[in-house]
Amino acid sequence: MIRPCYPTQLGASASAPIRSAVCSEIKRFETGLNRTDREIRKFENKYQISYDIFVREYTAEDMDGGDDEYVSRMGEIKIRRKIAGELGRLKETEYVTQRISA
Repeated sequence: MIRPCYPTQLGASASAPIRSAVCSEIKRFETGLNRTDREIRKFENKYQISYDIFVREYTAEDMDGGDDEYVSRMGEIKIRRKIAGELGRLKETEYVTQRISA
């Protein structure tokens, strides 16, 4: 589920365009994560296994679709990990403004 991103969550000191851009990126990552999770759930339902077990124990020979299906599923899992990492880093971003006197 995509949660709304309110610019005020990013700190009052951040400028509006930066807050808006960060919110847009968070939404984009959350949308990608949701899509990837749906694809992974399809796979988990088909084989009745979690993706963690798949990564540890399965090979292309275990898949109905052979190499193509294995590469596709492993790709979805790697994409999910990458998106989740990027999303986590983006959500942890803090904004600090400092005035430097001349």
